Amino acid sequence: MTNEVLKAIEARRSCRSYEEKQISAEELSAVTNAGTWAPTAKGLQSPKMVVVQDAETMAKLERMNAAVLGNPDAHPFYGAPTAVVVFADTQVPTYMQDGSLVLGTMLLAASSIGLGSCWINRAKESFQTEEGKALMRKWGLADTYEGIGICILGYVKGEIPAPKARKEDYIVMA
Repeated sequence: MTNEVLKAIEARRSCRSYEEKQISAEELSAVTNAGTWAPTAKGLQSPKMVVVQDAETMAKLERMNAAVLGNPDAHPFYGAPTAVVVFADTQVPTYMQDGSLVLGTMLLAASSIGLGSCWINRAKESFQTEEGKALMRKWGLADTYEGIGICILGYVKGEIPAPKARKEDYIVMA
């Protein structure tokens, strides 16, 4: 059995090389709007998304992320021109799952419209720093919010990676 959704799921890849060209407002809106439709426990909608496209803030976020990675010379955003930082309210017991579903939904949406994307970890640690907390205050986020992950977006530079084979014991029938 197959349909457009199942095809999009199978086609999605993490992309680690991006063109310098910024994505369109329409594409950004499609991806972030899709994120708002991700399931959340009890429909509480605990996540918030912060869209970053200006070069200065992108560089700051990447530097913060690289510091947590332990390699200040790293470029963990791979040249992507857009980042959507997903936070979620820790006062909601399912905040981590809710934020993760928003990220996963945005990754699928990006792939379905021809954008490259990748989930970047270390958002929690990046926004526990004084610099990260200052950004959160600037963006109007309460102290109860925690970084879940970062969805980088852009046009793929080069070839989209080939899929890895699925492991044999992925599904266990009980």
